[in-house]
Formats: sequence, structure tokens, C-alpha cells
Amino acid sequence: MGDRYELRFSGSGGQGMILAGIVMAEAAAIYDDKIAVQSQSYGPESRGGASKAEVIISDQPIDYPKATEIDCMLALTQEACTKYHSDIKEGGILLVDSDEVKDVPEGRFRVFSYPIIETAREELGKTIVANIISLGMIAELTGIVSRSAMEKAVMARVPKAFQELNRKALEIGFEKARELKAASS
Repeated sequence: MGDRYELRFSGSGGQGMILAGIVMAEAAAIYDDKIAVQSQSYGPESRGGASKAEVIISDQPIDYPKATEIDCMLALTQEACTKYHSDIKEGGILLVDSDEVKDVPEGRFRVFSYPIIETAREELGKTIVANIISLGMIAELTGIVSRSAMEKAVMARVPKAFQELNRKALEIGFEKARELKAASS
């Protein structure tokens, strides 16, 4: 890993982007023994407006806690993708929900497109876990945190009654990202 790896989780308020950022930071810092900082921002609407969470992961002290050159960005809505994609660096990754983001921006980054929310609905019956599917996909696509660290971080954050649902969502994310990587090779 280089000095820092920057991730941005973006979508609509209520889609769990803040939780996704927290879980990613905890996976890195608590379970993979890296240094991580997490920040978030959302509009005055707690539900419906564009929201984002950012995580910086490093094996060195982090001198600036804001993401400025995004290595990997998730966009679950068109509004969030349009609003937040401009900081993705050359060679970075943009993961979009293919049903929601129809106008995929061009850039010198790799785009992975998958119907994340619909997969959550169809395979698990709950769109609320689209953020957990996304975490599995990002962990698999980037390798920035280990699979084990991500599993532990998710299980530590979700209520016991929903652990099996979230475990399945995470596994779906790992699996779908492996398929996307294989298809793009």
C-alpha cells in the first residue's frame, strides 16, 4: 500500500453510506492494524439528499484527514455520482449501481457497474443491506482490507438479530466483485 488510500461512499441519505464508511475504517484500523480516519457529509435532509462518507487508510500517520484524490468511489445514486466523482484519481475505481447511475462519467479510472440495490432486493429481500453488499464488493475489488477484517467489522456493528442477513450480503458482495473482476480481465 502507498502512503494513503482514499475511499468515498456516496448515495442518498438513508442508504447507509455513513455506516459503510465507519465499518470500512474499523475493518482497517481495528482488524487489519492500519491507520484510518473517517469523515462524513450530508445535506440538511437526513433522508433523500446526497450523502457521502470518506475513509483514508494508511500504514503511516495520516497528516490530512480529508479525501482529495479518491482511489475508490461507490455511487448508489446518479446525483451522488455526478456530485462527487470529480476527485477520482487516474487509475482509480468507480463502482456504481447500474440501475441508478445511467450517466456514468468518463475519466481515467476503471468503472465497475452492478445492480447493487436490486441484488439486495432480489437475493435477500431487503434493500437496506445494499451498503453491506457494497462493502464486500469494495473489499474484493481493492484488497485494501482483508476479507476477514471486513467480516469482523460488519459483525461487530450489526445487531445480533441481523447478523446472518448481513453475513449473506457481504458474501454476495465478495462473489459479485470476483465476477466483475474476472469479466474485466
